[in-house]
Amino acid sequence: MVITATTVITIIKKIIDISIVWLMVYILLKSIRNSVKLTLLFKGVVIIVFLKVISDICGFTTVGVLLEYIIMYGPLALIVIFQPEIRNILEQLGRSQLLGRHKTLTVDEREHLVYEIIQAMDYLRKNRIGALMVIERDVSLGNYIDKAKKVYADLTSDLLGAIFYEGNPLHDGGVIIQGDRITCAGAVFPTSSSTKINKHVGTRHRAALGLAEETDAICLVVSEETGRLSVAIKGELYYNLSLDDVRMMLIDELKPKTNSTYDQEELEEEELYEEDI
Repeated sequence: MVITATTVITIIKKIIDISIVWLMVYILLKSIRNSVKLTLLFKGVVIIVFLKVISDICGFTTVGVLLEYIIMYGPLALIVIFQPEIRNILEQLGRSQLLGRHKTLTVDEREHLVYEIIQAMDYLRKNRIGALMVIERDVSLGNYIDKAKKVYADLTSDLLGAIFYEGNPLHDGGVIIQGDRITCAGAVFPTSSSTKINKHVGTRHRAALGLAEETDAICLVVSEETGRLSVAIKGELYYNLSLDDVRMMLIDELKPKTNSTYDQEELEEEELYEEDI
């Protein structure tokens, strides 16, 4: 078999075509996993397709006709009903960047970041001061930053405590952290409609989970009523954590993605730091 340039180009086109399709499927499944409503929708679609196959095999004419109408006109109805969720997915795609946009912190910078946040959360919980702190990662939070009060200051526990102090007009909103700096305060986030969330939690917890369902941000919450600590991440909300639990979660989640160009010495320093704490 003679391999020509045309054959090679055709093969490359097919590989690219298949790769794009698989990327679209991956993004769709990832979005479905992070949304309760889309998860239920996906299950409903699977059930309808399953019933259609069974009706065809068993010869259920009436059921088959009804399911055909549902399959024919269902997509239009779903677009209307789930318009907010579809819009959120498209917005998330627009905010995402394949190579990431957040600053890559050194070991010392990550150590300082975790230390200051833990110190702030310790102060806030002891004084029953409510707080919501969000650490941006690969998915941009620019839409929320644009509508919040800009700060652009070095992150310190004292500054976090001052922002969330009850007398501060910005204490009800959230703080967004980019890299090792506080970008803004008073940010407002979408609240989660998940049925799994505890009914007794407040707006801060629902906002943290809502943002964690839409983005890959790390959302830290201090309860004003109880002083308990919570972390929302990857569409899940973890309640009543200790300071050590929060510290270890931050260390683990803030690690840079492993790749061949990463400095081995920095990895060794990071391991030593984790052993010390």
